[in-house]
Amino acid sequence: MADWTRQEDEWVVFWATLLSPLYWGEVDAKETARFLRELASQEQLFPDGQRRKPGLSTLWRKWRQLREGGLDALRRKRRSDRGTIRNGRQRMMERAIELKRDQPGRSPQVINQFLKAEFGETIPDSTMHRHLRAAGATRAKLVGSRQPIRGRWTRNQSNALWVGDFEHGPRVLVGDEAKKTYLSVFIDCHSRYIVAGRYYLQENFDVLIDTLLRAWSEHGSSHELYIDNAKVYHSRGLKMAALAVQTRLRYRKVRDPAGGGLVERFFRTVQSQFEAEVRAQQILTLEKLNEGFTAWLAVGYHETVHSETGETPRTRYDRDCPERRRVDMSQVASYFHQRRQRTVHADFSDVQLNGSYYRVDAKLRGDRVEVRYDPLQQPLDLVHIYDLQSGIYLGEGVRHDRSVTCNQSGPPAKLPQPQHNYIDLLIQQHRQSLARQVQGIDYQAVLSRADRRWPFPEFAQRMASRLGRQGGVSAFSADELDVLHRFHQRYAEVTAVLVDRAVSAATEPTITEVLYQLQCLIDEERSK
Repeated sequence: MADWTRQEDEWVVFWATLLSPLYWGEVDAKETARFLRELASQEQLFPDGQRRKPGLSTLWRKWRQLREGGLDALRRKRRSDRGTIRNGRQRMMERAIELKRDQPGRSPQVINQFLKAEFGETIPDSTMHRHLRAAGATRAKLVGSRQPIRGRWTRNQSNALWVGDFEHGPRVLVGDEAKKTYLSVFIDCHSRYIVAGRYYLQENFDVLIDTLLRAWSEHGSSHELYIDNAKVYHSRGLKMAALAVQTRLRYRKVRDPAGGGLVERFFRTVQSQFEAEVRAQQILTLEKLNEGFTAWLAVGYHETVHSETGETPRTRYDRDCPERRRVDMSQVASYFHQRRQRTVHADFSDVQLNGSYYRVDAKLRGDRVEVRYDPLQQPLDLVHIYDLQSGIYLGEGVRHDRSVTCNQSGPPAKLPQPQHNYIDLLIQQHRQSLARQVQGIDYQAVLSRADRRWPFPEFAQRMASRLGRQGGVSAFSADELDVLHRFHQRYAEVTAVLVDRAVSAATEPTITEVLYQLQCLIDEERSK
């Protein structure tokens, strides 16, 4: 049977259906003429979409074809020259091919303008396209496709490359209102293991950093990090943090979503498995949603064989993970601190930030200072004050209420130490530790898991920074380093926080005065 097109079949069915009463003998042979005249007087819907009356001569011809040759006889006979240039147009088509090769971007309309001027006629666009394609004279063939040739993301070990992105999540209940969530994840390219992932109420840079810090605190740093090309991801803080942990940043190309296909596939898995169940139930709180997601990752996704790797993400990640590159979380977190310039109020001795007031040293009244704070810390009760020109640390700013009268003329009183240590409680109770993770990362808790003694090089570096010594540790003399070293060996409790408090309390920025204040703070801690 010939290779007929679907359009030709539709015409055969149309004529055969129209003439079926004759074909099946439902109309007497003597009534054929009357039957065909009636058909010719009735409007029909033809396969080409038009309504019209069939011609009587056409009906007689089609009936004769059907009766003598069957269905195939109803088909229109194909031209013997089908697919070839007709009636001397060969020279025109050769000229069209020549014009196309001369300028691959030339359109059929422009080519026809040349042909009209030379031959006095044109070639239909569809005919020209067909013959240009047959001759290999298309833009794609002559110039080459601009579509990039892609390669599959692959690495031969865990923590070589992490890919991060956002995705819209289900709504959660916040008070009496249903609010939209956003899922932020980082996935390990080699194993497809989720190194960090959770739902948030926002989709911004702070959320991405929160997710990234969680990944770094638990798994160390990756060699490469692939993220979106939005302006916020080119921030100074992210670039400095990446340099500090020796991670190369890679950005998705503009208008090229295919580069994030690895994480997009994970999002489809989340939507079809986890979120489908969430949406089918009553609306959850953000805390419950994140607890459920963490459980699904642990017992579901990470323990299921991946179709691409043929292994479970957990098995592949643990087996092919080299020595993890530890991250100094206190250093990294400081890179993401926000900085704002403020003038210390001459009457209240405070600075204003995000609608709150923070009392600072009374000696700074009227000064222009730089306020640094952690945007992820909620509530924000403490900020750090630096000299706007030299960058020297000037002390802390404690949130306060202006309506409360303060008559002191000297530095503001230090807040009393709390009687109940919330961090210890979180460490002791695993359930509350999970709740802490839902509310946001706690850098102090991360630091508390490190060794008790603070390394001396970091202690000396901190002292140099807070005393405004240019050059870091190298700015100290041999005698000064010896004093610092003996103090560090004697007091194992010394921490960065205590150093900052000692500098703030010191009457003058000297090693002797700062160490004296530091000793007083340590003795105070020991006496509790």
